[in-house]
This record gives sequence, structure tokens and C-alpha cells, in this order.
Amino acid sequence: MKYIMSIDQGTTSSRAVIFDKGGSIVAIAQKEFTQYYTGDGYVEHDAEEIFSSQLEVCRHALEKAGLTAADIAAIGITNQRETTIVWDKNTGKPVYNAIVWQCRRTADFCANLKNQGLTQFFRDKTGLLIDPYFSATKLRWILDNVEGAREKAQSGDLLFGTVDCWLMWKLSGGKAHVTDYSNASRTMLFNINTLEWDSEILGLLGIPASMMPEVVDSSGYICETAPEFFGGSIVISGCAGDQQAALFGQCCTERGDVKNTYGTGGFLLINTGSEVIRSSSGLLSTIAWGIDGKVTYALEGSVFIAGAVIKWLRDELEMINTAAETAEIAASAEDTNGVYIVPAFVGLGAPYWDSDARGIITGLTRGASRKHIIRAALEAIAYQTCDVLDAMEKDVGTLKTIKADGGASSNDFLMQFQADVLARTVVRPYNVESTATGAFMLAGLGCGYYKDISEITRLGGKFEIFTPSMEESRRKELLNGWAKAVERARSVK
Repeated sequence: MKYIMSIDQGTTSSRAVIFDKGGSIVAIAQKEFTQYYTGDGYVEHDAEEIFSSQLEVCRHALEKAGLTAADIAAIGITNQRETTIVWDKNTGKPVYNAIVWQCRRTADFCANLKNQGLTQFFRDKTGLLIDPYFSATKLRWILDNVEGAREKAQSGDLLFGTVDCWLMWKLSGGKAHVTDYSNASRTMLFNINTLEWDSEILGLLGIPASMMPEVVDSSGYICETAPEFFGGSIVISGCAGDQQAALFGQCCTERGDVKNTYGTGGFLLINTGSEVIRSSSGLLSTIAWGIDGKVTYALEGSVFIAGAVIKWLRDELEMINTAAETAEIAASAEDTNGVYIVPAFVGLGAPYWDSDARGIITGLTRGASRKHIIRAALEAIAYQTCDVLDAMEKDVGTLKTIKADGGASSNDFLMQFQADVLARTVVRPYNVESTATGAFMLAGLGCGYYKDISEITRLGGKFEIFTPSMEESRRKELLNGWAKAVERARSVK
């Protein structure tokens, strides 16, 4: 029996997941890596540590499963998106740390672009809003601020890539400088209409075209790993940004299918088929995947801080030991005692797109306790999803059911509260590893492991269903309180 290995390179950890042909998980290995907060709103990773940690967990997963390279039919890659890496193609060394998608260092530059009246220019071409979230201004920052970088780039010696691109370049021994349509569409440099790097945008930002990777389908032969990494070459035949991979992994392959991923951030996506839907409500038009030379589009609402607020409770506030314990603690409180947390640690994403917003805890009284703050943190994740769903329904109409996945979706309290404040049914698969599953499915399709998408969708497993039970008056009261808290967070300049 042949297996598929998913590389799931996330914002806080690198993981490898090995699947059998029936879609069951055979082995998982995971390792957290260092987060660098180098300034106000600055977030960085060591690109070499990203690769070394990912290689380590891949090898560990193979060892746990008792497999060798010969047992792996293909590799699929899914990754944290927008994170920007620039490296010297001759030495293979990054010229600077990876600038993470959460990083807000280019907020002033983005504001300048908006002041020049370029919002619609970028929107029409890329489907995105001008924001530090995306790769374009991060890449520009590196060229402007790293000594000698611009000169090297202009001489053709530097390469740019998102995390998927960096991993494939490294794993292929420097032979493949490629990315897929889904990741390219998140850079604010890719024209989602013509399906090519946009020469006008590159010129406007002063980015040499020679830095850009080749853009390929998300499923199909992409490249091969160098033999020294796994004791033999393995084909890489699937690649998609984490949220698009989750959309595919949740079998949202038909127009109108919706999922929400509760990871480090929160990401609500709807499959819009062959049509680019232009949002009037602060959402993003993006590419879901490319298969057989045809792209499928999606509409997306991005929340910057979701599960990361729980990590904050654990690591910075030291209120909890594990994320898992938050469900029981939250349930032990009848409510938050009026406490709201707006986790705008790096500004607010959809539908606000406010880089200046900052995180706050509001509604504190002498009666507020640890359990109220923990519950408020979980509720904040759900409230942010409500904001995005409201915006999405303005663009596409009423959505009745939401498919949930991602690490934080395993929290039963959060899922029930989410159903309550959405007044919608929330469906959670037993396997919440939808990003890794999507990479597995894309790779399996790409290497001929499966003959078509319909064969893949039949792999879907069992689900748990959370139905709303909150009184409408209470729901409106809570959402009104949340709206007021968001207003306060946006007034903290």
C-alpha cells in the first residue's frame, strides 16, 4: 500500500501527517518553532528554522509509521499564507527573516498607497484590499531596508517566495522555484483575472520580475524532493495555501459550499466556482485552487487572531496550562460577567481592515475573574466569525450551515457558542485536520492516486452537529455588546 504525506507548515508549528488511501491518518508529527516579535506589530520567523523543523517532523512521521520514501506515493504541501521570504539563489540563504502574515510593519506604506487612490487599482487586479497582511509590501520592505538587497534583486540574484515556494525550493535541492495559484493569489502581486504576475504592480512597487516564482496548478506533478532528504526522491503533486486546502479538505468543491477554519487566525471561505465575486462588504476575492489548468475562485473573510488568543492566555498571561482546559473553565461560568476581549493584537482584519486597532479587555469589574476572561477569549473567536458571516451574507445571500475545522474547533464550548451567536448550524468533522487533509487530497489527485474529485469527496467521514439554542433576545444583547467593544478597540490609536 502506498501512502500520501502532507506537509502542513503553520504559523506556530510545522507538522507532517501521513494518510492511507482511505483517508485515515497513519502518523502525525509536530514541532513548534520560534516566534520573533521584533517591534510594535512586527512578527518574524527564521526561514531556516521553518525548513529544518518541517524536515524533522517529516522524518519523524515516516519513522513512527515505519515507512520509507518508497512507501510514499506523493507529498502534498499546505502552508501559512502571505508570509514573505527572500533568499539568495546562489547561496540559498535568506537575506532576512521571514516576515509573517500577521506583521503590520508596512501599515504606513499601505496607507500611502491608499492615499494615492490605488485601492480600486489593486482590488480589480488582485481581488485584495491594500493591507500589510499580504506579501507585496513585505517584499518591498525587504528590498528597501536590507542592505544590498535591492541591488542583488536587480541583478537577478534574489528569489521571492511564500512558505510553500521556499519549502519546494529547499526540498528540490534548489531546482524548483514554484508556487501554486492559491498562494500566488495572496501576494497582492498576482492578477487573478489574467493568471499571471502583474507587471504594472511589480513596476509600481519596484519589484524585479526575475524574483517571482513560476505559478502552477495546485494538483499535478510539481517537482521531486532531492534523494538525500528522505533516502529517495518523492514526487510533490499537491500544494495550496492553508485556507484553500481546508476548503478542499472539507469537500467544499461545489459553488456555494462554506467552511470556517479556527486556526491561529480565523478564515471563512465560500466556493464561488468559476466566477470572481467582488465584495462590497470588506471580503477578499481569491483563488481557491487550480486543477487541470482551470481555477476555482473563493470569497474569503480573514480574522487575524482566533486560536492565537488562547495561546496568548497560555504563554503571556499564564492563565492556563493547555488550550484543551479552556472548554471546561468557560463552561463553569454562566457568562463573562460583562467582560469582552477584542484580540486586535495586530489590528483587525475582515470586515474592518483597521491596522490601527489594538487589543482590549473591556467591561472589567471587581467581580471579573480568571474564568470570565478565559470565557471572553473563546467568545471573541465566535464574535469575529459572526462579523465575517454577516459581511459574506451581504455579498452572497443567506448561509444556513457552516463547516468548521482547525485546532480550536475541537473545543465543544466554542462550537456550541458559535452556533448560538450565529443562529446557524455548525458542522464539525471528526477529523478536524482539514488543511492537511486538503493537501493529501490534492496530492492524491495530482499523482493519480484518485481518478477524480468525486472519488475524493466520497472519503468524507462522520460529523458532529451543533445546533443553536440561545434565545434571540440574548443573542442580540451579546452581539450589541461585542459591537461596542470593537468600537473601543478601534479608537485606541
